[in-house]
Amino acid sequence: MAGFDLSGLTASFGGERVIGPLTLTVKEGDQVALVGKSGAGKSTLIRLIHKRVDRESSLVPQELGLVNALPVFHNVFMGQLDKHATWYNTVTLIRPFKQDRKQISELLDALRMSEKLWIPTASLSGGQRQRVAIARALYRNAPVLLADEPISALDGPMAHHVMKLLKDRFKTSVIALHDVDMAMKYCNRIVGIQDGQVALDEPTERLTAADIMSLY
Repeated sequence: MAGFDLSGLTASFGGERVIGPLTLTVKEGDQVALVGKSGAGKSTLIRLIHKRVDRESSLVPQELGLVNALPVFHNVFMGQLDKHATWYNTVTLIRPFKQDRKQISELLDALRMSEKLWIPTASLSGGQRQRVAIARALYRNAPVLLADEPISALDGPMAHHVMKLLKDRFKTSVIALHDVDMAMKYCNRIVGIQDGQVALDEPTERLTAADIMSLY
């Protein structure tokens, strides 16, 4: 599976509906930017999609979900925990296998932080932590990327570098983004969320930045 067809997506908090009911179809090759103002429901929608497609997705949650006490290597390795037997994962905690060290080193190299491989994640900056979560999603290598503001802590050049990497590595993706220019540059479809509903859904080439800004 590299696409999905989800209908009847709803979410409520404190008895108040914040999402839906909405339908979202994503085909293989769709690189979707979820846009809209804070509180529109983008993060909730990412979580709902992840619940439905779970094992088929590589997730970069907004809160990152890293284990501070573990080195960068082990946080990235968690992207494939469910693909190995328990004994394998236990051995990896103590003495990682060469093939895993090589793969994870290459990913960190691509994210320009290869020197951080054995550094405790707690000691990293916000932007570095974000890149560890991105490396974990890349290492999982699932058919679909789901990412919630994956470049919010990165400076301009690094944000572009990461978005290009994600675009190249994942044929199909849904990425919540605040930055309209980034959304238009790196995604081929824009889905605008407003008050928990889809207010816009168009191929990027048919839109201007002004069309998207009306959602904010």
